[in-house]
Amino acid sequence: MTESKKQALDSVVKETGPQPDHAVIWLHGLGADGHDFVPIVPHLRSAQNRPVRFVFPHAPVRPVTVNGGMAMRAWYDILGVSIDRDQDEAGILDSVAAVDRLIQAQIEAGFSADRIVLAGFSQGGAIALRAGLAQRTPLAGVMALSCYLLQADRLESWAAAASKSVPIFMAHGRQDPVVPISLGRSALDVLTDAGYRVEWNDYPMPHSVAPEEIQAIDAWLEQCWS
Repeated sequence: MTESKKQALDSVVKETGPQPDHAVIWLHGLGADGHDFVPIVPHLRSAQNRPVRFVFPHAPVRPVTVNGGMAMRAWYDILGVSIDRDQDEAGILDSVAAVDRLIQAQIEAGFSADRIVLAGFSQGGAIALRAGLAQRTPLAGVMALSCYLLQADRLESWAAAASKSVPIFMAHGRQDPVVPISLGRSALDVLTDAGYRVEWNDYPMPHSVAPEEIQAIDAWLEQCWS
């Protein structure tokens, strides 16, 4: 890994009050950036009831094979249409390491791991699951929206035993043409069979986020922090 890749990712940071004692690291989807989920913050009452720091990192810009090699912000390359099989192992591990550094930065800033939620949408959700469940010190929770489980067939080899206690929130659109809901349900089955605590929600929507979903996220965050 080059020195430039070891540097912290540029991020958009929003705080809902002075001296926050809870944090959310929220990863965007393919082709978006850290600004994508900032507008949701005012709609989260759980984050208005206490001071919370939101960190929205920008993924690196890299060529994406399935999009004709076009360069865009991506947590890893998409090598083919079978997104759960054609996996960019090196890119995945690079992004997991980058997220590890983001988590460590918040811990060094005074947030204990059990007050940090790792969240993500689509590609970002896949990395949130992969990085969050590998933490030896359990996080407050992992939120995985409209995504799938990377390296699902090797879960026991990379997941930390302590992560079994971490609450997981998953949500998916029943009409998602980008990440079919079957992939989300497959991830749910693998995780629940392995003993993880997963709250599953699905909605009549495409590859997006619904108002009802935001309400469910809000209630789940409140539980994580109570």
